[in-house]
Amino acid sequence: MQGNGMNGQWTPEQAAQWQAMQRMTPEQAAQWQAMQAAQMGQVPGAQTGAWQAITPDQAAQWQAMQGAQGGQSPQQGMTEEQLAQWQAAQLGMSPQQLMEWKALQKAKAAVKAKKEKKQARKSRRKKRSPLTRILQAVAIVAVLGVGAVFALNNLQGSKATSAVIEMGTLGTIYRGDAMIVRDETVYNDEGVQNIEYVSQEGSLVYRGDVVCYVYSTGYSSKEMTTLQDYRDQIKDYQQTLLTGETAFDQKMDRLETEVVQRGLEVRSLVQGSRGNLINQEAILATAIDQRQKYFRSKYSSDMRLNRLFDDEETQQQRIDSWIKQRAATQESIISFYTDGYEAALTPTKFQAYTPAEVRAMFGGEKPDTAASERGKTDIYRLVKKDNYAVLMLIKDSVWTPVEGTTYKLMLEQFSNTTVDAQVLSYTRASGELLLRLAVMGDVTPVLYMRTCQAELGEYADGLMVPAAALYTQNEQQGVVRINQDGSQVFIPVDVLAKQGDKVFISAIQTGILGTGQTVRLFH
Repeated sequence: MQGNGMNGQWTPEQAAQWQAMQRMTPEQAAQWQAMQAAQMGQVPGAQTGAWQAITPDQAAQWQAMQGAQGGQSPQQGMTEEQLAQWQAAQLGMSPQQLMEWKALQKAKAAVKAKKEKKQARKSRRKKRSPLTRILQAVAIVAVLGVGAVFALNNLQGSKATSAVIEMGTLGTIYRGDAMIVRDETVYNDEGVQNIEYVSQEGSLVYRGDVVCYVYSTGYSSKEMTTLQDYRDQIKDYQQTLLTGETAFDQKMDRLETEVVQRGLEVRSLVQGSRGNLINQEAILATAIDQRQKYFRSKYSSDMRLNRLFDDEETQQQRIDSWIKQRAATQESIISFYTDGYEAALTPTKFQAYTPAEVRAMFGGEKPDTAASERGKTDIYRLVKKDNYAVLMLIKDSVWTPVEGTTYKLMLEQFSNTTVDAQVLSYTRASGELLLRLAVMGDVTPVLYMRTCQAELGEYADGLMVPAAALYTQNEQQGVVRINQDGSQVFIPVDVLAKQGDKVFISAIQTGILGTGQTVRLFH
């Protein structure tokens, strides 16, 4: 509706007529005119966002005014879209702005309702008694506790109610100090000046094998020089005699060829060929000796040659008085290293020592040697390759070993050696347990070992069940066996040992429990 006034505004008479036609009160007409002015841009600051400044009270009054128009309102007969456009035009808004405005009003109303509800809760809590608050806190804690237990049970899963009896190995380790006793013989001599070794250290030698040459005090290398000088003179004179021969000597030629051939064979072995050098040297010596005997018999009337042979033999005898050849007396392992305990720690003596005496030897104290052996120099030792013994000291031990029982023995040194050791005897004194052990095996791993740390393991097989299988009835420990028909029976047992969550048991009544049977678990 367009007015006839300036800029399209209504005159007072037109406004009054429209008001009467719309059945408005004077207050409703004033509000409507204010909104119309805002729509036309006549209210400062209302051109663009005027609809946002409308208060909820103004909106309510406008909606009441719209409802007061009754059947004569312009929106009668309009579609929803036309109605929304008309309402937007009445408020000076676009349809989109009208939707946003309605949403804003709805949100403000919701915030207001939430604040009122929160305030009402606070008021109710303030009116509650302290007892009510305590009961509520207890209820909350109980609910949380039940939930935690339920979750823990789910994580752990259901626990087993039974277990099967198994066969296990029960082991106990005893640590201590050990001394090695070998079946060995030391060979010594007086006045030893030098030793020429023939056998190799740690090798196996047989009876009759030359192992070394021992040079006595007073021997000098000049003696060998003198001997070699006599031999050179003999060689030169023999060559002279052979050169003066006019007839061919077939035997001499054969013996000479034999010596040369054997000499070449020895040189070949020295240069790396395979063979027994000692045997070949002996063959060469025999060939030389046969040639010399034939030569002496052929020229037996030659005085000068006889004199040279006599000088050589005398010098050789002189040297032999200073050099002693040593040969093996039995099949053994040879070693040229000794430690001074060989005479004391022998198979015939070691079982007589007390714990205190063994402790002293372990600390470095060597037993007294016999008067007949004093002043002699150890040359070599022959060690039997099989079997040896061990003296083991264990401090503050209440363990009682069983003689004749075999245990696992580990000898600790540069490389650990584990063997089976049988208890021969034992002695307990001075707070220490002395075990005398026999080892059936190769002596090579302990050939150079005298003292070391040792571990002795006691192992036994036994019935093993979880610790939860133990049950006490009438002050007697036992297990509850589940029979095949489902019946249960209490079996008294002795607990031998515990390892982790397992226990080793032995039924008091022999034979009543065995592997494969089922026992009940008590968690």
